[in-house]
Amino acid sequence: MDALFAIAGRDFVISVSDTSNARSIVRMKKNYDKTYKLSSHTLMSACGESGDIANFAEYIQGNVRLYSVRNSQDLSPSETANFIRNELASSLRSRNPYNVNMLVAGVDRNTGESSLYRIDYLAAMSKVPFAAHGYCAHFVYSVMDHEYKEDITLEQGFAIVKNCLKVLKERFIVDFPGFTIKVISSSGIREYSTDDI
Repeated sequence: MDALFAIAGRDFVISVSDTSNARSIVRMKKNYDKTYKLSSHTLMSACGESGDIANFAEYIQGNVRLYSVRNSQDLSPSETANFIRNELASSLRSRNPYNVNMLVAGVDRNTGESSLYRIDYLAAMSKVPFAAHGYCAHFVYSVMDHEYKEDITLEQGFAIVKNCLKVLKERFIVDFPGFTIKVISSSGIREYSTDDI
């Protein structure tokens, strides 16, 4: 019952994820952050099996950090997404594949351009202007498709997020306890509450 979605503007990406950690019909935690900071300008949000998420995210965070230390520079969002996709594809060919779906969002520090990548558990990756994972995708894709325009401003992006949250609250049978909203821009990663947008 995960909900992850994101919207990319020219120089920012808004990432939204629900805060519940559930297994079957039991909610084990209601203040769970499903986002993982990979660098000062790159964020990964993940959903799927809890154990797989924890192991894979820790592995990715460690290796991205190791690259930064060894090379004295961070991977770009595109390089990070391709590295993640390659690691996921390799795990598919092993005995222990990860059941993890991800959104990788970031802003390239050199060009200032934003990018959003949707990666599923089968290691299919695509660069997209907006994306969603989990049951929320059945509801929010129509809103984002209808309201998204190229070169949207941050305020317009927040308006789309508000409408997505409104649709989830009105139409989806599951009531999420809360959402984590983070904006990735050239100045870094900043967290917002639902009251701020």
